[in-house]
Amino acid sequence: MSKPALTLKFKCKKCTKPVTLYLQKTSACSHIQPYQGICKCGELMRHATGDKDAVASFVNSTDNSWMHHHHHHH
Repeated sequence: MSKPALTLKFKCKKCTKPVTLYLQKTSACSHIQPYQGICKCGELMRHATGDKDAVASFVNSTDNSWMHHHHHHH
């Protein structure tokens, strides 16, 4: 198994500048590798690789106390 990258680059949705997201050393969920970064414009960006459902719940959560819950907020 290959190790996940420590950083990923994404374009900010707000100002389109490239943002470096850093691999989070959290034990949020063993199914995913969460990434997080903050753009210069202040926009918080999140990404994750791994289990599709776990990634979706991580990316869609807006607080830092993220746990492996399966809630659907629309």
